[in-house]
Amino acid sequence: MYHERKNLMSKQALLECMTHFGLACADHTFKTKSSRHGGESVAEVLRDHGIKFVFTLVGGHISPILVACEKLGIRIVDTRHEATAVFAADAVARLSGTVGVAAVTAGPGLTNTVTAVKNAQMAESPLLLIGGAAATLLQGRGALQDIDQLSLFKPLCKFCASVRSVRKIVPTLRKALAIAQSGTPGPVFIEFPIDTLYPYHVVEKEFSPKGTPKGIMGKITAWYLHNHLTNLFAGAWEVRDISPLPVHVPQATDQQVQRCVELVSRAKKPLILLGSQATLPPTSADDIRKALESLGIPCFLGGMSRGMLGKDSPLHIRQNRRDALKEADLLLLAGTVCDFRLSYGRVLNRRSKIIAVNRDKTQLLKNSDIFWKPTVAIQGDVGSFLLRLSKGLAGHKFPEDWPQNLKDGDRVKEKANRAKAEEKTERHLNPLKVLHHVDELMSEDSIIVADGGDFVGSAAYILKPRGPLRWLDPGAFGTLGVGGGFALGAKLCRPDSEVWIVYGDGSLGYTVAEFDTFTRHKTPVIALVGNDACWSQISREQVPLLGSNVACDLAFTDYHIVADGYGGKGHLIGREDESQFEEIVKQAQRECREGKAVLLNVLIGKTNFRDGSISV
Repeated sequence: MYHERKNLMSKQALLECMTHFGLACADHTFKTKSSRHGGESVAEVLRDHGIKFVFTLVGGHISPILVACEKLGIRIVDTRHEATAVFAADAVARLSGTVGVAAVTAGPGLTNTVTAVKNAQMAESPLLLIGGAAATLLQGRGALQDIDQLSLFKPLCKFCASVRSVRKIVPTLRKALAIAQSGTPGPVFIEFPIDTLYPYHVVEKEFSPKGTPKGIMGKITAWYLHNHLTNLFAGAWEVRDISPLPVHVPQATDQQVQRCVELVSRAKKPLILLGSQATLPPTSADDIRKALESLGIPCFLGGMSRGMLGKDSPLHIRQNRRDALKEADLLLLAGTVCDFRLSYGRVLNRRSKIIAVNRDKTQLLKNSDIFWKPTVAIQGDVGSFLLRLSKGLAGHKFPEDWPQNLKDGDRVKEKANRAKAEEKTERHLNPLKVLHHVDELMSEDSIIVADGGDFVGSAAYILKPRGPLRWLDPGAFGTLGVGGGFALGAKLCRPDSEVWIVYGDGSLGYTVAEFDTFTRHKTPVIALVGNDACWSQISREQVPLLGSNVACDLAFTDYHIVADGYGGKGHLIGREDESQFEEIVKQAQRECREGKAVLLNVLIGKTNFRDGSISV
């Protein structure tokens, strides 16, 4: 670890450090013979914060953390890519109400997570990323995998820290975990230099000079290294509080709630647009569902809130959103943001009253100075607000014809979609018919993971989540490659549920190797791959606009054989198998229940169902 110690620093730097370190540790003691190490402190804090899983791709920088967590009963789940580890932690955060945790090694291990961490930031998932790092004395000196990791993650995380001594592990972790969950949830990052994680005797062996120091510089260097080591471990094993710190959740004021009660009570055609924030703690999804049913206001559900009202609720409106927004006289944006998904606010009726509720002030008022204006803007928790609004409107009844008319529009649109599903494609299977069949065959406890473009965009209209917290998609970042990690986290949180990944053939390429992970960790899932040998969401615009399909073509690859090779089970389904489609899916469900991860490689043709959909 420390070669050529005489070259570590100049004589002047050494002299300047002597005073700094001479008495630095006078108030702290520690046992040099102790076999304890910093990884144990990390594990103890995680255990006391209710963390059940740590996702990782192993590396020597973080081995003490992984070993200590395993000893305390925290399950270590290793993946085939660091991004998958973070996506899995993200899914656990969304489904469990705790912080998801991923631990990866230094340098490239951390840079591989950047996209997944940014996705968690934009999806507002409370996530702890633990990173290894070069030893404290070697940072900036060309050590293996040593880069400025904090600068990389500061734009992505709510909190970043580098632990510089063992005694700082507990307070830094507690602070980070509280910040991850407070206000607008999001990712936090802590790097652990390798010498803060291993036992004293191991680090001492690396620090100590080889042989007796010679000359004044040799003696000063040895003195400095000894004092640095002492400071590193001083107070390391003193008893500290490792319990969770308070989490701050912003709340609407009583006056704001009352103002909203008055506005909503006067509405004739109110509408709720429910976003992912509605699923955040502390309010349970079941309580939110009851509040929405009590309010009796028709709802459009997006992101993690899909399924909030169950499969066939009369209040859940799935189609014709643009028309409904134009007709509504009051709109409640409950965690929904006026970004590209609402055409930046341009689709909202300028004559309607608008109540916006969001934990994040920036998201709350996004584009409000351009295309829309809230009547009431509340920086607060969506779930708690809905419960209080429901209580304030107890006994109030809205005109029944409004939700009935919207539901009638749903039925007309869905009938048209059914008709389009029966159209014969030029080759292979109609993707809409495939999705309708799967929706009919999915078990009632299914969790749906969405990872793809065109095929998944169609699935969002057809597949019906059976209940709250049963739909996982990347969110506003639109990230491809979430499928393997999201499904892994979901299956661990809900081992008895049937977990489906809906893949495009393009997005499957990111995480097909995680079938090895599913096999090794006994987390069987079902992957439905819409294989049209194309990046269709891009192609459908690129070809008519620019006259070329360059870089959009793929091949009708035998992905089912890849699944077999990783220890799973694959099935190929083409037009000649259409009559056996139901039986093949049921067989896949049986194989999944028996412990096999299954891939359904479904060859699909082209339809015009999503013509005009956005790809940029």
